[in-house]
Amino acid sequence: MQAAVAVTPARVPELLLGLATVRPVFLWGAPGIGKSSLVRQFAESLGLECVSLLGTQLAPEDLIGVPQIRDGRSVFCPPEAIARDEPYCLFLDELNAASPDVQKAFYSLILDRRIGGYELPAGSIVIGAGNRATDNALARPIASALVNRLTHVHLQASATDWLDWAAGSGIHPWITDYITDRPDHLWSAPPKTEEPFSTPRSWHMLSDALHSFGPELDEQTLAVIAHGTLTPAHATAFCGYAKVVRSRYGLDAILKGDARWPHRPEDRDLLYFLADAFRGRLVKELPAGKEHASPAVQQTVHRAKALLVQLAEVSVEVARSVIADDPDGEPVLPSWFLVEAARDMPRLVEARR
Repeated sequence: MQAAVAVTPARVPELLLGLATVRPVFLWGAPGIGKSSLVRQFAESLGLECVSLLGTQLAPEDLIGVPQIRDGRSVFCPPEAIARDEPYCLFLDELNAASPDVQKAFYSLILDRRIGGYELPAGSIVIGAGNRATDNALARPIASALVNRLTHVHLQASATDWLDWAAGSGIHPWITDYITDRPDHLWSAPPKTEEPFSTPRSWHMLSDALHSFGPELDEQTLAVIAHGTLTPAHATAFCGYAKVVRSRYGLDAILKGDARWPHRPEDRDLLYFLADAFRGRLVKELPAGKEHASPAVQQTVHRAKALLVQLAEVSVEVARSVIADDPDGEPVLPSWFLVEAARDMPRLVEARR
């Protein structure tokens, strides 16, 4: 299902309060962005126990129950996890990944709030969640009759919301500082192949690993766990950031001329990180039009062009990444700066010989 309007995690509790208390809700979103945690936290805020049923791990009889003979008649007895006397939150996780037979078994719980002869206690709420087919996750079509009886809420990742949560959740400071600088690295679209990719959940996993290994974590181990949890480009950048933190060797020192671009092969991740930070600094400080460039900005431009030449001496590929267009082919840096850089580059190269 495609999202016409998506919301950030901070909006979800308010929406669920107004929706889930009167009608079943289905929460859509990519893997690892916190759907399950949001539902559990919402149930807790209402004082309701959250009973989770995972669609991919159920058979129809796990919901319908098994028949028993009572007074000469066959009666289906629903499982203890569902058949409760007090109101609760029934969370149908990965609902759209369940087999068609299991989805049919969910129908009566969702549509009629009952299964067999058992009816959910008054005050109970029903919330489903699942990934989208576009996320390369297991997702089966949901019958139109069921789609039409659910209110659909589409969730998107938000670095602001996640950082607010992380501040009180023990997330490793390297990670909170890194995501503060690179909020676009919090989440990346699931890849077409079987490889790790960045999500709020994977950053949380990396944080747990960093805490587990402690301050003695070596660079090789950091590379293993970063590349085992994050999108490859994000993992490389994060490892470079960690080197900066440990060595106090940062972009400001390079901009001031107190340090040079790292050139050792083993520091290539650091070079990529610093180049990416350099690009971000230019995007932030350079105005769209040259006429708005102050004398301080002009000084920055002069220094930036010299640094691009120095960077190209270390790696032409990395230098090109600083001035490259975005994935859609649109320029990221102002066109006037790109024109000046192209014009002055030969002169700057000659001056260094």
